[in-house]
Amino acid sequence: MAIKNIRAYENLHIVLWLVKDTCWVMDFKTAGLIMIFPTILVALHITWLHRKEVTELYHNLAVVAWICANTTWMIGEFFYNDTLRPIATVFFTIGLILVAIYYLIVRPSLRKKGN
Repeated sequence: MAIKNIRAYENLHIVLWLVKDTCWVMDFKTAGLIMIFPTILVALHITWLHRKEVTELYHNLAVVAWICANTTWMIGEFFYNDTLRPIATVFFTIGLILVAIYYLIVRPSLRKKGN
């Protein structure tokens, strides 16, 4: 897939995510649940497409974790009186850890190799 097409695909992903979150905020439970699948699948596919680019890989893995957190939170609000927020926090933390690993370990290592 050419870079231009990947960017268009990433933009589609943003639309899916916005639709899912709009369903959440408007309390459209069925539509919100349906939107989980294309949103996560496209995020995973984008991550797969970028798997050979270290910078993109780490950031896209963090996005997948963020969507999982966001989805868990949504389901918790819809069906479990918001009791799933601690589980959502785990996914948010995983995303933050991935980004921290990239900026604190991977990126400095890549810069040293470049010099």
